[in-house]
Amino acid sequence: MSQHPLHRIVKSYDIRGLVDGELTPEVTRALGAAFVDVVVGVGAELVVGYDMRESSPLLAESFIEGALARGATVRNIGLCSTDMVYFASGTWNAPAVMFTASHNPATYNGLKFSRALAQGISLESGLGDIRDRALEYLAGTVSDSDSDSDSESVGTSHPEDVLVAYATHLRNLVSLKGSRPLRVVVDAANGMAGLTVPAVLGTAAGLSPLPLEIIPLYFELDGSFPNHEANPLEPTNLVDLQAAVVAHDADLGLAFDGDADRCFVIDENGNPVTPSTVAALVAGREIDAARAHGEEGPITVLHNLLCSTSVSDVITEKGAIPVRTRVGHSFIKDRMRETGAVFGGEHSAHYYFRNFWGADNGMLAALHVIAELGASDQPLSELVTPLSRYVESGELNTIVADQGATIARVRAAFDHRAHLDELDGITFSGESDGHFWWFNVRSSNTEPLLRLNVEAETSEVMVALRDEVLGLIHQE
Repeated sequence: MSQHPLHRIVKSYDIRGLVDGELTPEVTRALGAAFVDVVVGVGAELVVGYDMRESSPLLAESFIEGALARGATVRNIGLCSTDMVYFASGTWNAPAVMFTASHNPATYNGLKFSRALAQGISLESGLGDIRDRALEYLAGTVSDSDSDSDSESVGTSHPEDVLVAYATHLRNLVSLKGSRPLRVVVDAANGMAGLTVPAVLGTAAGLSPLPLEIIPLYFELDGSFPNHEANPLEPTNLVDLQAAVVAHDADLGLAFDGDADRCFVIDENGNPVTPSTVAALVAGREIDAARAHGEEGPITVLHNLLCSTSVSDVITEKGAIPVRTRVGHSFIKDRMRETGAVFGGEHSAHYYFRNFWGADNGMLAALHVIAELGASDQPLSELVTPLSRYVESGELNTIVADQGATIARVRAAFDHRAHLDELDGITFSGESDGHFWWFNVRSSNTEPLLRLNVEAETSEVMVALRDEVLGLIHQE
């Protein structure tokens, strides 16, 4: 007997599946009931939001039906970015769900769950239980009126608009007072930044004008992504933004993914600023802000193990403590709370803030970059040069039939040449001709891929190491 598609589409940190046959209204209705049973509590309050995909309103509506059948009170914030859902969850102290497939194609959709105060939920910390409970509903072994219900009444749902409050909150966290005027090109990729950027950086939410001229690219909300994929990690999706920054003589460019929780930065020359460099910049600002607010004692900043060594260098130079973590947003949110870190950065352009409930927020990171540039008389390329000290390969993905055997082959080749740690996959670090290097190989959580990241002090060392490890990976 084949497994239900729900087994396949529940990932390590969220749910992601095809809307045709995998993530159906029937499935999301069961998930709505299950979320109430496992996380929310029968009759309690939760937040629901969704992105601009054509399938999102119907899937969200079905989810709400399942939650209402369990007596929940639903605060439906409608069209929004993922970090708007985190804002609502944090402000109202309520569990939440966001319907989005982020950067995936239009044929996909998904769900990102949060506990109250925007706390992440992973497969090990509740997502697996939500899946299993939903499967019981789908199998008919439990019903909405099951005897374990604490409430026989159907819940209520009402719409909420949080855009103005969200925009106001972010502006209060990062002030642009005294900033020089800046020209900013923003590529929303037809995603939710088309809603949030005009509100936060413009005047669409009725807030006062900022010293910014925003030049929009693809702000029309369109889940078919007619211009390019909403995945700024792929260089081809940055081409239009890079050209527009140069053509408009702009000070910087910003690119958001589909649900607008990740932000990529382009300098005035049209060159990408790596997420690690952005993380180093924001980390420095958050450390300075904590000190300015009278925080004494150690200040902690998280960075995942794939960030450039530049990030930990800057954190240390600022007198703070760098804490190296595994990859993954639910895990990092947990670590943010455990450590009290003021900030956390990932190589994938997820940026986490203590003053945003430990959750990630691409728009908040963008505001920090704008504020730093606006306070400087340097162009962005010069401003970030001291923060970008080493040579990164970027993430290189290879389809591999036997991930375990391939990792073992790489490990055997380097076991006696370098230091190994196994925090997440395998990471080797060492020196060549007096220049340090490291590389990491890890399996994808969702695909038959191995991911390689390499960094070194020089291009020559990085390229040689990259090619050697890729050669080992490609052996079959």
